[in-house]
Amino acid sequence: MKGSLIIIVFFILGTFLAMKGLTPDFILDHNISLYALCALMFFIGITISSDPKILRSLRSLNPRLLLLPLMTIMGTLVGTAVVGLLVSDHSVSECMAVGSGFGYYSLSSVLIGEKKGADLATIALLSNIIREIVALVGAPLFYKYFGTFAPISVGGATTLDTTLPSITNTIGKEYTVLCIFHGLFLDMSIVFLVTFLCSI
Repeated sequence: MKGSLIIIVFFILGTFLAMKGLTPDFILDHNISLYALCALMFFIGITISSDPKILRSLRSLNPRLLLLPLMTIMGTLVGTAVVGLLVSDHSVSECMAVGSGFGYYSLSSVLIGEKKGADLATIALLSNIIREIVALVGAPLFYKYFGTFAPISVGGATTLDTTLPSITNTIGKEYTVLCIFHGLFLDMSIVFLVTFLCSI
């Protein structure tokens, strides 16, 4: 949760500086966000491949549980498509692109900003931060009323890192491997889904 608050503070700071015209010209004149995205993808690759525990633990998963991330993707896309039908300011595909961040605000908002502009990127940033905070705070309630897999699905891509301790403390440490697989699968799908939905 601390990480989410830090991101919000930097977002507010950036917004304030831009509104006051205090941002350096080179930030606006160059493709800084593209370079930041490339660096982010580079470090994601390093993080995933440098931890042999993640790759080893995936082999012990029950094959039926491998469907959970697919169900998370389907549920998120259906939910955001319904929102897209109710919202007149943005298309259904744009709303689905926002949902396809699965809580990974730093990656999805940069991708959407490159394709669709700052307005939709801001919505993506805030909605994905809210998803992470809801997963952190609401894990016990989701577990109580909707079952074991609900907190994992709500956590989205964040079950690989920030929401992992909160979720496994709620549903049990035996689901750690499933949480890691779920988050890893969604992490890898974000770039493809967001890019595709932004191109429609």
